[in-house]
Amino acid sequence: MYKTLQLLSVLLALCWQAALAQTTVVTGAERTAEYLPLLKNKRVALLVNQTATIGPTHLVDSLLQLHVRIQKIFSPEHGFRGNADAGEKVGNTTDERTGLTIVSLYGKHRKADANDLRDVDVLVFDIQDVGTRFYTYISSLQELMESAAENNKPLIVLDRPNPNGHFVDGPILDTAFRSFVGMQPIPIAHGMTVGEYARLLNGERWLKNKVQCRLTVITCEQYTHHTFYHVPVKPSPNLPNMASIYLYPSTCLFEGTALSLGRGTDKPFQVFGSPLFPKNLYSFTPRSTPGAKEPPLKDQQCYGYDLSGAPAAVLQETGNQIQLKWVIQAYKMYPQQDKFFTPFFNKLAGNAQLMQQIKDGKSEAAIRQSWEPGLSQFKAIRKKYLLYSE
Repeated sequence: MYKTLQLLSVLLALCWQAALAQTTVVTGAERTAEYLPLLKNKRVALLVNQTATIGPTHLVDSLLQLHVRIQKIFSPEHGFRGNADAGEKVGNTTDERTGLTIVSLYGKHRKADANDLRDVDVLVFDIQDVGTRFYTYISSLQELMESAAENNKPLIVLDRPNPNGHFVDGPILDTAFRSFVGMQPIPIAHGMTVGEYARLLNGERWLKNKVQCRLTVITCEQYTHHTFYHVPVKPSPNLPNMASIYLYPSTCLFEGTALSLGRGTDKPFQVFGSPLFPKNLYSFTPRSTPGAKEPPLKDQQCYGYDLSGAPAAVLQETGNQIQLKWVIQAYKMYPQQDKFFTPFFNKLAGNAQLMQQIKDGKSEAAIRQSWEPGLSQFKAIRKKYLLYSE
């Protein structure tokens, strides 16, 4: 009974911290007095999506009301309004509300070129990230920084809290496995805001050809890396709530397996399962839905596990580390182990070692121990670029 009460006390405290953080954190976008002078009489282009807001109003609409001269909008994966499927190629279009040109930077044309920037004086980046290497917004940030440097354009990053910024964990990417879901030798959970990460890319000369861009970061106020921040707008179609965001660093690995992790249900990244698992387990059936038109195992009844729950309870479960227990358990249960992993798993893991460790039956503790040298080295690099206390 005492342990139950103690756990309830912890959960209530975490809920209170989350509510408090939501009312006190001031995002970079909200601090207009800090960056409007940098935009005055300039032709501006923004790389933004649905998360770029000032209160209930989109940043683009707010800046237009403030008489900022917006030339065009660049959009990342999932598009400007954030409703495209993961990996779906989104073409150029026009924003119906404002009439502004939207140039997609996801697909074949991932990088703004000289033609895109010929009528632009300054670039602005404002996207809510969730703090993982394979979430592609930081890859879009890197390529925008390279475009800015190569075309001598200043870049302003309007910073936002990292909801998973309270920990650093996972294997460091082996650059032999570099892709758009992992471009730099960082761990799965990097523990940085996009502003801090931009400073790292610049400072470590990790941009292509070691270029550096003219970078300004408009920081958040009243934020630390242990602030429990409730993301006000879902950052992508399949991260609909805080439970999914807290589970994402761990459960995204299932994207590289034969299992469903809930795309096409109301619990993406919060459940996992397969038609081949025992039928007495939790069941769900992926369907074609907005943001998941062709989910893995579509229309097949799957059996597995439901990890969803109140955000504070999920946060307590995941703690300050990536949980490998679920993918290890699923591999052991899967009746066709030679078909469990897909090649995409190594891109998500950032190496070929993690797959092999799981196949070899290594314990979670042993696997985690193999990460330590790389994590220690990364943490020393990361520390140089932090803007917020830990």
